[in-house]
Amino acid sequence: MGTRLPDAQDLGYGITCIDTEQLRPGIACCYLLRQGDQAALIECGTTLGVPGLLAVIEAQGLKREQIRYVIPTHVHLDHAGGAGTLMQALPNAQLVVHPRGARHLIDPSKLIAGATAVYGAEAVQRMYGAIVPIAAEGVIEAGDGHRLHLNDRELLIIDTPGHARHHFSVWDAASRGFFTGDTFGLSYRVFDGPQGATLMPTTTPVQFEPEAWAATLDRYLSFAPERMFLTHYGCVEQVPELAADLRQGLLDYQRLAAGIAETGDARHETLKAALLDYSLALLHRRQSPVSDELARDWLAMDMDLNAQGLEVWLDRPAA
Repeated sequence: MGTRLPDAQDLGYGITCIDTEQLRPGIACCYLLRQGDQAALIECGTTLGVPGLLAVIEAQGLKREQIRYVIPTHVHLDHAGGAGTLMQALPNAQLVVHPRGARHLIDPSKLIAGATAVYGAEAVQRMYGAIVPIAAEGVIEAGDGHRLHLNDRELLIIDTPGHARHHFSVWDAASRGFFTGDTFGLSYRVFDGPQGATLMPTTTPVQFEPEAWAATLDRYLSFAPERMFLTHYGCVEQVPELAADLRQGLLDYQRLAAGIAETGDARHETLKAALLDYSLALLHRRQSPVSDELARDWLAMDMDLNAQGLEVWLDRPAA
């Protein structure tokens, strides 16, 4: 009996959005980009989702040998945790990763230790599965301006800090789109209403840097993109409007964080509650069809992580 296929949506331009089924459908995805007889995977998901990704590749009539690149936008485990297992299954693929992140995928011990410190070993295994090292000779460290080719299709890597210093994005001129990882925020399709997508910041610890993020948004817009391919989740358009929304959200997050007087656990709980309330108010303004109860359920982990990241930012001397 074969592996059950995860949801896979044809977006045109040779791009398929594949649900990596983290926690629940619709939370995280990766993208299969195909040009002729060559293909790339942008994002890896977790090891637990790798069988589903491989099943979709094969269902699309591709052989594993045709995957030329595996491209996580950064090394947070929901984006890169499955990279090692995926590379073992794709004999001709090269891993393309930010120079600041490469060593952590070649030797993932620090990634594992960091996640274990936050969640505990049992939870890390449950959420991410095994995190497998990658041979250095299979890794391309792609700095700003690096160009990749799938036959005659060029992918341009640009450095996009703000969410993390080890974050890049991938510009695909053929679709006039960026694969943005987390640096164009998150936007779950379940929240879509008559006004379209709702975009929210992702201030996951430990490298939230608002000034760098503002510069990244400027750089995105300089390409006049028509669409953004988010890891959380799917393709969004109306790019200038959503970029303005994200800028405002980042400013509001900083204001909320700076206005909290408590310290320690009390600060964290107060900030998390404030971020959840802020998000619900935003969804109301955008006429999202979901109930507050469902929205809180979907956003609970995101807002916990966002609060943690804002606290790290608050505690830096420069903040």
